Amino acid sequence: MPMSHTVTIEFADGSIRDLPLGVTTGAALREAGYLSRADSSVIASLVNNDLTSLSYPLEVTATILPVTLDSTEGVRVYRRSLCFVLAIATSSVLPDAQMVIGHSIGDGYYYYFRNRDTLLDNELEQISARMHQLVEAELPIERRVMGYDEALEHFHKHGMTDTATLLEHRNQAKVAVYQCGEYIDISHGPLAPSTSLLRWFELRRYYNGFLLRYPSEHRPDTIMPFEDNPLLFSIYQEYRRWGEVLEIGSAGRLNRRTINGDIKQFIWIAEALHSKKIDAIADQIAQQRDRLRLITIAGPSSSGKTTFAKKLAIQLRVYGLHPISISLDDYFVPREQTPRDETGQYDFESLGAIDVELLNRHLVALFEGRKVQLPEFNFKTGRRETRDRHLRLHENEILVLEGIHGLNDALLPRIPERSKYRIYVSALTQLNIDDHTRISTTDNRLIRRLVRDHQFRGHSALDTLRMWPNVRHGENRNIFPYQNSADIAFNSALDYELGVLKSHAVRILLAVKPSHEVYHEATRLLTFLENFIEIPEKHVPETSILREFIGDSGFKY
Repeated sequence: MPMSHTVTIEFADGSIRDLPLGVTTGAALREAGYLSRADSSVIASLVNNDLTSLSYPLEVTATILPVTLDSTEGVRVYRRSLCFVLAIATSSVLPDAQMVIGHSIGDGYYYYFRNRDTLLDNELEQISARMHQLVEAELPIERRVMGYDEALEHFHKHGMTDTATLLEHRNQAKVAVYQCGEYIDISHGPLAPSTSLLRWFELRRYYNGFLLRYPSEHRPDTIMPFEDNPLLFSIYQEYRRWGEVLEIGSAGRLNRRTINGDIKQFIWIAEALHSKKIDAIADQIAQQRDRLRLITIAGPSSSGKTTFAKKLAIQLRVYGLHPISISLDDYFVPREQTPRDETGQYDFESLGAIDVELLNRHLVALFEGRKVQLPEFNFKTGRRETRDRHLRLHENEILVLEGIHGLNDALLPRIPERSKYRIYVSALTQLNIDDHTRISTTDNRLIRRLVRDHQFRGHSALDTLRMWPNVRHGENRNIFPYQNSADIAFNSALDYELGVLKSHAVRILLAVKPSHEVYHEATRLLTFLENFIEIPEKHVPETSILREFIGDSGFKY
């Protein structure tokens, strides 16, 4: 059978065209009328549900969907491309500076310099001006491949040591890179086809570094007013100091330690830092035992709240306090009274799903020394049941309430502020892929959840990936707006965890196929996990927060 010189392409509107073999997705979309010079909203494409750049060559029959700036995928491409252009501008203005990406702060990324303490105002202005020049020049950003040795030599020569270290533990003959002018960086996902699309950004001084601010997902052409998040930044700064103690800041350095065989000791130190922080929190609570009656613990999905609460309880007992746990789930209102979301489904994450009045009445009674009969919610029947569960607080006993609304003042309106101690649990990794590419806290939690849901809830990767956008929506509404009201924060991230989670996550992600609408998410996570060498889970202590997700924990859940 003669080889065809065309490929059959189906577009979003259902139209089908035969186009030349190897045509780029950008050219195909332009041929179908989706792209024009005046249209700057399309930044990438989905080819058979896989996210690709507009320069991706089409070699098989495919369905193509345009990816726009107001989509989750488009936002990722835009932000990654903006980081790429910032790196070009900084290397031009400050060629000897070792710029490192930190964590996200609001709608922006925090950057600092490894080899300098601060950044002068005029230097930041020069970098911003250079970025604007690159945008106005409408320079192409092109994906190409380099030979392994050529790429390794290039990154060493240009001082990109973390990228070179990352490559040292790979063995691909070809290395995908993106190039703009003379600047080359390794590919960690599709980029915009041109600098001309990246005109919305702001550079802002922040502590001893600066923020690269970008548009929100809902306003892709607007930089919103800056909202500081000092609690989140304090977590990151503390954890970064932990990274310096551990001498680990990037995936490549972690891999080197794994290969060298001293990962077990590294795990012990990482876990000891966790224990030290939990002990410090318990100490603070113990010092205020005369006034504190209630500890609330809140945090987003898969942040490790449950294990943290158990480990904190042990440390509190060291200080002579006896924590008593109350489940917020037992205070759900009857199913028929549960609020519904915009799709008409029950919204169990809404504060309205909790019987706030009953909860507060019980807490007030307990703090006054009276006995209460605790409810128990039956999730099968959707109603609270009365059981023989009576509680009265005794000397040195303190209540612990874990739940997503723990930082929301509206949950406990009748409880005096001075009686409460609020803890926010996050999973804010300080580990980067390399100097210019961060590890998303959201991705870290998603991989935790993929593994846990498969291990303990019977959910496939497909189930979890489909559910994740709704989980994120609930977090944005019910958790993140209240995080700065916490008295203290605990960071549950462990620098070694992705090496442990990898073997579990890869196995279940491979079950997601190109025909599934979330295939691009599965492939993105699989590509991300390729950056890590597997770490045997036998080295993980049974009391580690990581055991909440992989199993064999010393705690009962």
